[in-house]
Amino acid sequence: MATTSRSADLTSGPMLQKIILFSVPLAASSILQLLFNAADVVVVGRFAGSTALAAVGSNGALINLFVGLSLGANVVAARCFGARDEKGVQDTVHTAVALGLVSGVLLAVVGFCAARGLLELMSCPEDVIGLSTLYLRIYFIGMPMTMLYNFSSALLRAVGDTKRPLYCLAAAGAINVVLNLVFVIGFSMSVAGVALATIISQTVSALLVTGML
Repeated sequence: MATTSRSADLTSGPMLQKIILFSVPLAASSILQLLFNAADVVVVGRFAGSTALAAVGSNGALINLFVGLSLGANVVAARCFGARDEKGVQDTVHTAVALGLVSGVLLAVVGFCAARGLLELMSCPEDVIGLSTLYLRIYFIGMPMTMLYNFSSALLRAVGDTKRPLYCLAAAGAINVVLNLVFVIGFSMSVAGVALATIISQTVSALLVTGML
């Protein structure tokens, strides 16, 4: 688990500065995670045309539903850490990582199969639903790594370490933008290119954060 030097003691001493130092990286991480889809939208809109732009943009609301699924692990880990229950923290880490991977695999399978149906329920325009389905299916393939990042970063934040998840996400965001440009401009992969770039960048962030646990 995170070392005590990287943990934040929010139970004693002046609170305002500690709360700011804790919450600013947390808010920045949430915003940055939401910008992954926005970066895809910008690149395809500029270099792949309006149809590809509409296809990627139509998936934004659905993709953002999965950002908060790891909050339960955060609560349990924080309670154990505050109670100095080392075994409880270790058990929570093991369970959360396993749950992240298992839930990610389940979401990948279900999402891949149900992608078009979900888009139809969201009234996705008929002229872009084919490209939207392609983007969403590729995105769901990478769901195990997305869930692994979400659960692992939640565990680090539970002990007060909000900076390192932000650094990992920032690195992944930079990789995502670069790969978007390479795949869309260099290889003319359009929607598939930005989806693949997202998977690769999220895999990098997931492995970095998990390695810190």
